[in-house]
Amino acid sequence: MNKSHDSEPDADLAALRALLGSGLIVGPDPSVLEDVMHAADPSAAPINDLALESQVEEIYREIIRRAPEHKVQPSTERVEACLDLLGRPQDTFRTIHITGTNGKTSTARMTEALLRERGLRTGRFTSPHLHSVRERIVLDGQAISPAEFVDTWEDVRRAIELVDERSVAEGGSRLSFFEVFTVMAYSAFAMRPIDVAVVEVGMGGRWDATNVLQADVAMLMPVALDHQQWLGSTVEEIAAEKLGILHPGKTLVCARQVPEVTEMAVAWAKEQKAMLYLAGRDFSVEHREPAVGGQLLTVRTPAAVYRDIPLAMFGAYQAENAAAALMATEAFFGGGALSGDVAEHAWMATSSPGRMEIVKSSPLILVDAAHNPAGAKVSVDVLEESFPGPRVAVFSAMADKDIEGVLTVLEPAFAAVVVTQMDGERAADADDLAQTAAGIFGAERVFTEPDLGNAISRAADLAETADPQAVSPASVVVIGSIQLAGAARDLLGAYRPDSQ
Repeated sequence: MNKSHDSEPDADLAALRALLGSGLIVGPDPSVLEDVMHAADPSAAPINDLALESQVEEIYREIIRRAPEHKVQPSTERVEACLDLLGRPQDTFRTIHITGTNGKTSTARMTEALLRERGLRTGRFTSPHLHSVRERIVLDGQAISPAEFVDTWEDVRRAIELVDERSVAEGGSRLSFFEVFTVMAYSAFAMRPIDVAVVEVGMGGRWDATNVLQADVAMLMPVALDHQQWLGSTVEEIAAEKLGILHPGKTLVCARQVPEVTEMAVAWAKEQKAMLYLAGRDFSVEHREPAVGGQLLTVRTPAAVYRDIPLAMFGAYQAENAAAALMATEAFFGGGALSGDVAEHAWMATSSPGRMEIVKSSPLILVDAAHNPAGAKVSVDVLEESFPGPRVAVFSAMADKDIEGVLTVLEPAFAAVVVTQMDGERAADADDLAQTAAGIFGAERVFTEPDLGNAISRAADLAETADPQAVSPASVVVIGSIQLAGAARDLLGAYRPDSQ
């Protein structure tokens, strides 16, 4: 049979699915249309799901017209006003609040998994997303469903409109993209309802939209230079903003920091009359060793020593994140030890998509969202420990990032780099990236492929021939922007809708 004729039913079915999902057909009972679709393709998604996903995308397009999330709004007043109109949903659940420069999302995932393993109903709010905006709001370990997303938007829309109107009338601005999502997340958590939320700040801390609650436990993950144009030009200035999520009488869990930041954390906790748990002093990774698919950890806390706990993530930095998550969970429950089974079951099932993640084994391809020099440094450490074969990077970044700093850190770890192009106004131009990379790697080690698929294929060819004598397998590492990690996961089939 002619191949072009074979493809016609699939094309027709795709067109029918899109039309039925658009909501343009009115009349038949949806269940009748469901039967038609199922008869044509038993694997087809339900029409109602398609229609709801279409609504989610429409809502997202409406919200994204607002000020972008990387533009800091140095006030929490608009979010407070919206939540007041909604009956203060943030007061209906307890919270663990996480700030820092790197490690927030992975730590949030590990912390939430521990809480769920203890039987609590949980919410998680992180940013940005890799694929679907629904990933930002997670309920009981699953991305918010299309139906709940739409319902949440309808519940908060009028309050947002009222606050927008008031703010503009007073010479201010509308709620930003991130402020709207913060309101939606807290509302969705209250509607579920949940017992505890694990909330990642968007940027900074003191004036971050999420900082409208009094978190039981605040977590300060490693602080480094990033977002200097908004948070400050020194690590100390940035840390001062981030420490603003600790409120009087609460608890601070502080991951390993440079000495200056540790001193600031100690002083601020004392001023706030807060309980303080310091990495290295109060909790630590006592031992770790690589294992298939991750590593085995022994973690010490004030309450216990947890021995040989498997963690399905790579690298010393993820071990440190895990120790902080364990300490925060203990503190949340009042300081007692957790069962060893809790940590084991929680972390064996926890992953961190886009963070040194294997997305293909032949050829070996990893994706990693290392978007600042500090993040690039820990990524290189993981590669040297767990993936010692010849490597080629596929790289792209946002134009406002420290591109030269990131590439300088990556250069010793890669035989070559293939720069590619991302979509969006913030994305750096591929030719500009190549020029910067050539000044660091040397022109003979830099290649340009604007199309991501071609870039990955080119990198795979380069990696296989980089060192014919190598014993360990060659690898391609798609590294840089979170947006790049998401695009690579989508392209390589690693995206699973509604995964945690």
